[in-house]
Amino acid sequence: MLTTLNTSYTDTRAADLAWALGREPLPALAVLDLELADTKLQLRLLGASHQVLLEEERGICSETVACIAGSSTPLPLGVAKRVDDWEYEFAARVEVLSPGSFAGRAQELLALVSDHPHGLAGVFPGSPYAFTALLAQHHEGQVHWRTWHAYPQDGQLVATRTKVGVRVPAGVLAN
Repeated sequence: MLTTLNTSYTDTRAADLAWALGREPLPALAVLDLELADTKLQLRLLGASHQVLLEEERGICSETVACIAGSSTPLPLGVAKRVDDWEYEFAARVEVLSPGSFAGRAQELLALVSDHPHGLAGVFPGSPYAFTALLAQHHEGQVHWRTWHAYPQDGQLVATRTKVGVRVPAGVLAN
């Protein structure tokens, strides 16, 4: 799903992005509700980037990547931690592209996400390449999502990958 976001472009630099787990739902400009296997997933576009809410019978997991006022947790390159009964893994990278490469990559990503049934992309006013996009899937008992945050004025594209799966209790061997 592709939407134009009716807001000013708040997170104007990749370096302004912060990461947080466990935040309450923030006001969203666009939302996509998904049910992947037994998992409810809500992809949320914020004026300041994205939030993903995952809900299963064992609990709730919330990931926020956005400009968060007062946040002291910058965007990490990688995180692996236990969240209740889940194993949570997050990775981020910043790509710096030439203007021509940036435009081509932005068009590719927007086409991929907007045509996907589990994708949500929002374009900010002022530039067709200023966007935030999210894409989710369920694979082998785990929920995965990828996000892209585009900063055309700097030629920067922030890409994240998240994987959340059920923790296997100690002493139980997987087949």
